[in-house]
Amino acid sequence: MRNLYSLAHLTALGLSPPQLIDAASDAGYEYVGLRLNRTTPEEPLYDLVNDRMLMRETKTSLARSGIKVWDIEAARMDPSRDHLHYQAFLEAGAELGARHVLTQLPDPEKSRAVDRFGALCDMAQPLNLNISLEFVSWTETPGLVEAARIVREVNRPNASILLDVLHFDRSCSDLTFLRALPPGWFKWIQVCDAPADHPPGPAEAIYTARCERLIPGEGGIDIKSILACLPEGIVYSLEIPNDPSVRKVGFRGYVRRALNETKLHLEANRLSNRHFDQPARR
Repeated sequence: MRNLYSLAHLTALGLSPPQLIDAASDAGYEYVGLRLNRTTPEEPLYDLVNDRMLMRETKTSLARSGIKVWDIEAARMDPSRDHLHYQAFLEAGAELGARHVLTQLPDPEKSRAVDRFGALCDMAQPLNLNISLEFVSWTETPGLVEAARIVREVNRPNASILLDVLHFDRSCSDLTFLRALPPGWFKWIQVCDAPADHPPGPAEAIYTARCERLIPGEGGIDIKSILACLPEGIVYSLEIPNDPSVRKVGFRGYVRRALNETKLHLEANRLSNRHFDQPARR
């Protein structure tokens, strides 16, 4: 089964949504992920929630290119923002035809985080949106164990886990535990590479994640072993921001190179490396 590829917005965050869609189409991606809000004050804001002209331009680019929106990001529910904060955000995603909502829970109050995640799933259900919980190693939902506990506890049909191989590696999450989880919890995965040595602290980890990820095959993460634990045919979202490479070849050249080199690395002998049909699953 052939995997399809999505271009995550963070890989080329300097491109507006219409520009990102055109770059993805030219490079050969099937999908894009669009960032509809800021996660840091420094990054650009592409306010598709409120900017109707930008929404029209983005939908025109989608129709012209044939590219589809795989996900929107990010619904980050911290102590100051609950699920209701994201109603218009979800509606904008549905208008774009998105399938998934990247969600994070940087909230130290675990029962509140669970309640808000379940409520967001309920809000998204009528819009046909899947809520994908991403664990991030430097937040209060740092690893696969914590994400699995939340998804199991909320028990919603549109709840899933988004695994980013960088955060899986940096959180020291376990392949055996991953193989034991329900395959239906995994619809897509964010793919990149990074040096084998872990950063010494959160500041360095955040910098690597946002500015200096590597294309698969250039670093030390055992990406193929992680992918082999997941269902066949899930979408690979390439989230590989690398500022030095972009300065050399530009965004369009870089996203093309990222796709071509990722395919060469991941698709070589991939069938021989799979061990998806494991009896440990339940």
